[in-house]
Amino acid sequence: MSAEPHVCPWWIGYLLASPVRRLLQNPDRILSPHVRQGMAALDFGCAMGFFSLPLARLVGPDGRVVCVDCQQRMLDGLQRRARRANVEAVIEPRLAENGDFGLASDRDRFDFAIALAVMHEVPDQAAAFSALHVALRPGVRLLFAEPTGHVDRRSFDAEIDLARRVGFTVAEHLQFRRCHAAALQKPT
Repeated sequence: MSAEPHVCPWWIGYLLASPVRRLLQNPDRILSPHVRQGMAALDFGCAMGFFSLPLARLVGPDGRVVCVDCQQRMLDGLQRRARRANVEAVIEPRLAENGDFGLASDRDRFDFAIALAVMHEVPDQAAAFSALHVALRPGVRLLFAEPTGHVDRRSFDAEIDLARRVGFTVAEHLQFRRCHAAALQKPT
């Protein structure tokens, strides 16, 4: 397994949301094959919205993007950025705290979800994967990725094993630059 989880300081959120990051990871290219107008989507570990804002544009005004993070300052930054991008009406920020991921009332709600570069920061990964599994509709995919600079291949495979134990299947191994990545699916 990877080292003890360490939550990224809130101020790093500004670096994570930098437009320069698009050179390595283009959110539109990563998300657009999976997202349609009107979807209910979940960004688990949203930080300041590097993926949340493009996701909000893709689901459009009739869609919804629930954005979960464990730091209020990240969510505050997300909300400021969402206002400037004119997608604040589509974004619903939620604070995860004390082991509650803020998804208890969302059984079978979401049509798509992402957990990108976050699971290595979660103290109880099995509980997180379980909460995600419950929140997704049957047949829905969760794009899951971890940065190679923080998570080695063995640790990523261990996280995939946890996801399988709660009921996900690996639908596809993905190629994201500088990441281990897979599309996990909740079976129908």
